[in-house]
Amino acid sequence: MQTLSPTELSALTSNATVLEHDGLGAKVLHLGDGSFLKLFRRRSVFSSETLKPYAKRFAQNAERLRYLGFNSPIIIQVYRLVDPINKTAVHYWPLPGQTLRHTLNSSSFERRQQLVEQFGELLAKLHECGVYFRSVHLGNVLVQPDGQLGLIDLADLRVSRFALSLSKRQRNLKHMRRYSEDQKWLFDEHLEALKSGYNRVASNQAFNLFE
Repeated sequence: MQTLSPTELSALTSNATVLEHDGLGAKVLHLGDGSFLKLFRRRSVFSSETLKPYAKRFAQNAERLRYLGFNSPIIIQVYRLVDPINKTAVHYWPLPGQTLRHTLNSSSFERRQQLVEQFGELLAKLHECGVYFRSVHLGNVLVQPDGQLGLIDLADLRVSRFALSLSKRQRNLKHMRRYSEDQKWLFDEHLEALKSGYNRVASNQAFNLFE
């Protein structure tokens, strides 16, 4: 992890566009060369961020996903910041495309069926590879220009050596139901497409996931 001084941070973010922010300032910046800088703040003195910074988790998760055959951002550098608010940052090349949620909102019924089935395959592949992406939802999945799906916002992710248990898979689905649009597209209008895509990839023990 490379230390970045306030002067260096200012130079890096010169002419950047703020894509996300909160009450404390910018969270994601689009830099002049097309790359992104994502800033992480430590939530408390005794946060797990102290032991393993979120920027480092993001970078490691992106690299592990690519190793497993998923599309994820390409990491440039991870920084420790000399800053009282922002503690760490990850600099990366973003994936091109629109979020799956946005794409579904502007697609025909037939196209939505295809995309939801494709998402079901992606979700099953994650679960079979031992990836527990706790915050997975349709806003964290991109539809790329070539039609493939990619994953973003990766700090909240764990990878184990074994396929996920049925209870963890169910917990993943439950999380997605918290978002009204995801509930609509995945579980109300296109549930059969989701099940079809998922069951095409999942092992036999996960076939009753949607029961």
